[in-house]
Amino acid sequence: MAFIGGGPVVEEIDAKFWRLSEPLVYQGDVQEFTVPAGFRTDFASVPRALVWLIPRYGAYTRAAILHDYLLHSHEVSTADADGLFRRCLREFGVSVPRRWMMWAAVRLANRLAGANAREFALFLLVAVPSVVFLAIPVVVVTLSLWFFWLVELVFWVAGRLVAHTAAPPPTPQMKTA
Repeated sequence: MAFIGGGPVVEEIDAKFWRLSEPLVYQGDVQEFTVPAGFRTDFASVPRALVWLIPRYGAYTRAAILHDYLLHSHEVSTADADGLFRRCLREFGVSVPRRWMMWAAVRLANRLAGANAREFALFLLVAVPSVVFLAIPVVVVTLSLWFFWLVELVFWVAGRLVAHTAAPPPTPQMKTA
């Protein structure tokens, strides 16, 4: 149960998306999964207010790419793709709290597809403390992002008055890339 070969070889498509230049292979217990070269990914889809805790890429980049591919290809169910994601995080040594929060986030993003009563209870057991833990930092970061956008807007208005630029006003950047 591990990825075969080195890290992913990717090329940047734009500010958000990357393309695999070489296949990415994961050997599971029973099945081998190959993410083909040319597959497009955004690595981990993390809200901007949480990138301080979980960056878009890191030790779990290959796990995120595999997860994206499994959801896209439908080779396994959504619940199994989410479970494989959590297993890969464990194999990469991602800490227990971070790995379970990341799993709960992808389960929520996938609307708990295929969840049974046990998995739903497990989700709640992880999600509720995570929300409590993350609430204050997320509010602080979100307010800071809005404040910085206002600063950018003030500078844009000043630039329009002085330099008469035709550039559009800045948009709030609440998402990564």
